[in-house]
Amino acid sequence: MLSVICFFAQFKGFILSQSIQQGASTAFASLPLKQDLLDNLKTMNFEAMTQIQAQSLPTILAGDDVIAQAKTGSGKTAAFGLGLLNKLDVKRFRIQTMVLCPTRELADQVAKEIRTLARGTHNVKVLTLCGGVPMGPQIGSLEHGAHIIVGTPGRIVDHLDRNRLDLSNVNMLVLDEADRMLEMGFQDQLDQIVAEMPHERQTLLFSATFPEQIKTVADQIMYKPTMVKVESTHDDLTIEQKFYLIEDGQGRTEALELLLLDRQPESAVVFCNTKRETQKVADTLAGKGFSVLALHGDLEQRDRDKMLLQFANKSARVLVATDVAARGLDIDALDAVFNYHIAYDTEVHIHRIGRTGRAGSTGVAYTFFSNEDAYKVSLIEDAMGKAIVETPLPSSSVLTQQPIEAEMVTIQIDAGKKHKIRPGDIVGGLTGENGIAGTDIGKIKVTDIRSYVAVNRFAAKKALNKITNGRLKGKTYRAWFL
Repeated sequence: MLSVICFFAQFKGFILSQSIQQGASTAFASLPLKQDLLDNLKTMNFEAMTQIQAQSLPTILAGDDVIAQAKTGSGKTAAFGLGLLNKLDVKRFRIQTMVLCPTRELADQVAKEIRTLARGTHNVKVLTLCGGVPMGPQIGSLEHGAHIIVGTPGRIVDHLDRNRLDLSNVNMLVLDEADRMLEMGFQDQLDQIVAEMPHERQTLLFSATFPEQIKTVADQIMYKPTMVKVESTHDDLTIEQKFYLIEDGQGRTEALELLLLDRQPESAVVFCNTKRETQKVADTLAGKGFSVLALHGDLEQRDRDKMLLQFANKSARVLVATDVAARGLDIDALDAVFNYHIAYDTEVHIHRIGRTGRAGSTGVAYTFFSNEDAYKVSLIEDAMGKAIVETPLPSSSVLTQQPIEAEMVTIQIDAGKKHKIRPGDIVGGLTGENGIAGTDIGKIKVTDIRSYVAVNRFAAKKALNKITNGRLKGKTYRAWFL
């Protein structure tokens, strides 16, 4: 049965791909989307579809099940986001769509994009249900109801076990980054969640890689899915790949230091294959004066959130991370990616390097390999369509240079949405009498009970004093540097 489904999916995907290559329109206006969605897309300056959107959206809008394979940054969230919003009956205040993500970071990012896509549609309620945060506010939100749930499998199951979630009206299920959900051991939770939904529904499965386990899941929960795939290749004009032959662990650390000092990237991610390796590399770089953070699964959720926040707002220049921990990393301009070790899977390697050179920018991917990696290297060569040429490391003379500090510093404020604090209040508090310049203020994030603002390093002390000794909406709040 599985082989029949896969053949059927590949055949439909081939036909769909061929129709697009033969000149089918890639304009959003050519799709049977609701007018409010089309109008909102215009305000977002979204006119032409990305490849994954052009290949998947017509089938999604037709109501068919879809398996879509595409890398991060391909526009897949907008693909399923537009599909679920077009299907949504806003007047029917029931949970109609469930979007499952492997991590809280990705779920937050997906929910944010869906809300943005829904701006032109009146009264769409999107609720995020993830672990690592208190249950109380989620319970209150569930009591008020929602149209769309975006969450992680573990927390969704927690609410189902306590009869707080009714999935009997769900007509669309989306599995985002399904490969990572299965990799993280969520199979049992997925089975339990799917069992609570109607059998007659539309199911969309998005994945960066396509391991055998994904095929098994598709066989169990999908009906005659259309398979669409955006080739996991990168334009040599936007991503430059460099490979360095290094035989020992110490050599890798020294090579990483040389390249970071030589290139001084404003934002770079160093990918490691294990949690232990991640922390060790980050500690070594920190000891040498680099502005660096470590991100891996052993960290508490609140600590992971803070790490991601600081890196995203330019309060750190280097992030050392495992693949799973870096999922949901929302950075538009990532200068460089380092593969401290080659990934276990070729598609994961391609997924890693795809995090740089996005949104029309350019980037560089540096990969360290040894002679023991010959098989992995040959697979990457096949994917690239050309032979890998070893690149010489920079001269050791760059070791006389000092790492450049991060441009920004993050201030945490002990007040948030529940205190009626908005980003504008924070800007006003910082730029008031004897305050800092507006140009010294970076990204601001306001959560329920606290807020975070990035300020220029050279104005940081003055900014902190302005918050702690001044007032926000007539009150004084505690604040400190992260």
